[in-house]
This record gives sequence, structure tokens and C-alpha cells, in this order.
Amino acid sequence: MFPLGTVLFPHGVLPLHVFEPRYRALTERCLADDAVFGVVLIERGSEVGGGDHRFAVGTTARIVQAGRVDDGRWVLVTVGEHRVRVSQWLLDDPYPIADVDVLDEHGGPTAASLIPDIGRALQRLLALRTELGEPGPGVDVTLDDDPVRASFEACALASLGPFDAQQLLELDDTAERLTRLAELVDEETTVLEFRLAEG
Repeated sequence: MFPLGTVLFPHGVLPLHVFEPRYRALTERCLADDAVFGVVLIERGSEVGGGDHRFAVGTTARIVQAGRVDDGRWVLVTVGEHRVRVSQWLLDDPYPIADVDVLDEHGGPTAASLIPDIGRALQRLLALRTELGEPGPGVDVTLDDDPVRASFEACALASLGPFDAQQLLELDDTAERLTRLAELVDEETTVLEFRLAEG
């Protein structure tokens, strides 16, 4: 397990700079065994040194690119695969270990009907961020035909704060996730439109 100050969604991309010895060991184990690791958001505490409090729902991550620096640090590109819930934290040595359960995803026609609207709302949000000079993924929004995957892609594109993102990650129902995401995107869009009007 890799507790972080950010949320990884399934199908999302997460670059990592790994410098702590325990996470170097985790990286080497995953690369040697072609294994995945879990990413969970830190609720309280720091990414470095341990002693943190962690949320129970996270995402498994697979390393898709890895480069080792001369001093032993790793630079990784990882991709989220499945949502998981920690049933029990075990040891923190040599790195955090937990028993986890993979969570089911619930899509359906209601969720599918929400995809076009969330796509347009995200396009507007990203365009406003670009206009205000904020860094981001650009303004092109193309979401998958599968509503479950599309919901996670949309959540990742929205680039919300970690606690809003965690709330979305924890929702089991895709339609509910998309509805809540639409509310959050609408709220931020309103704020950005006001900022733009104020100059």
C-alpha cells in the first residue's frame, strides 16, 4: 500500500517520484513480481515518515513505466485499475501492507444517459481553467462508452480537491457518482465564471 496526499481513480494516470526507502522496496517488489500496489488517500498526517491516518477506500495501481535514478530513487508512471476497500491494516514494515477487498461497480442505463451532459460540463470547466491560465489537461473531453469507466475518467479530468475526489471514489453507484460530480463541476464552474467576469 502507498498512502498519498492524492486520490487515484481507476483508469487514471499517476506519476510518482519514489524516494523513501520503504517505497523504494515496494517499487522493487512490484517490478520483480509484476504486482500491483494500493493507493489510499491520507486523511491526516504526512506522506513521509509514517504515522498517518488513511482512508479505507483506494485504488490498485500498476506500474507502466519505471526509471531508476543513480541515487536509488524511482520515477514511475502508474495507472489505476480497481477500487479496493481496506479490511485490515497489517504491518508497516518494510512498507504498509493491508488486506483489501475489490469493490463491485454498478453501471446501467441511468448512468449511461448522464455521460453526454458531464462531458459538456467538463469541457466548459476545463475551458474556463485554461482561460484563467490554470494548468490542466487541455479542453478536449472524450469519455469511454462504458459508463463505469467514463465516470472514473470524468472524475480524473475534473481535477478536484482530494476530499471531494475521495467522496466520489467511495460511491459504489455510477449514476450517483456522476450526479455528484456534476454538482461539484457546476459549483466550480460558477466560481470560475465569476472570477473571469471580475477580470
